[in-house]
Amino acid sequence: MEIKVGFEISHAAVQPTPMVVMLSIHPSRRADIVGAETIVAEPDVGIGFYRDSFGNICGRLVAPPGGVTLRGHALVRDSGLPDAVAPSAQQLPIDQLPDEVLLYLMASRYCETDKLTDIAWSLFGNTRPGWARVQAICDFVYDRVTFGYAHAHHMKSAHDVYEQRAGVCRDFAHLALTFCRCMGIPARYCTGYLGDIGVPPDPEPMDFSGWFEAWLCGQWYTFDARHNVPRIGRILMATGRDAADVALTTSFGRMILTKFVVISDEVVAA
Repeated sequence: MEIKVGFEISHAAVQPTPMVVMLSIHPSRRADIVGAETIVAEPDVGIGFYRDSFGNICGRLVAPPGGVTLRGHALVRDSGLPDAVAPSAQQLPIDQLPDEVLLYLMASRYCETDKLTDIAWSLFGNTRPGWARVQAICDFVYDRVTFGYAHAHHMKSAHDVYEQRAGVCRDFAHLALTFCRCMGIPARYCTGYLGDIGVPPDPEPMDFSGWFEAWLCGQWYTFDARHNVPRIGRILMATGRDAADVALTTSFGRMILTKFVVISDEVVAA
């Protein structure tokens, strides 16, 4: 299948304001792009692209006085298959993990393993290590946390989500991946496009989505505690320790978001 993705994001600013944006499709999906991905700014200011320490594609620019509108679009080939399910995937002992994944066992800004380790072991200590344990964590978060955009707050941490029992997709991901880390399973945060493909359409405006990946049997597997079912058409943009590492836009100065539109639609053959 082919999926049309894109965005239009506007910020107002009263003075020239440097920005870093993380709006490109992830390098792991670049070969799936039909033609080229386009990201432009209006007014026409230059965007310089670079790779961050996690391998994500970032852009840097200076928004002029008055602000800037960022637009992007791409056509992406996709298998049309749901997220992989591998019930036999095992978790590795920590002393056998590759050096580069140890980072994803550590606490990070929104993922306080120190506050949740005892809770995690009391909840999941008797589950079977590996895929079954990660799925048990997703089941718990899905059942415990109520989804709602009214519950969004940019400072909400995994421990806050556990106590408040409400949040948006990033909060589901933060709590689940923190529990995984507490149980010795490397887990990282993911952001990207996830349209209503293969599911009933959601009447709410489209947004970017947050989920997580767990390291099992020597590879990263996708898990989504918000939906808790394999989904079709997931297009990765960035990965990191948590949402702080994959912020869509970071401004070094005061800016006000004035428009935010995201699309991710299957292209239906005529």
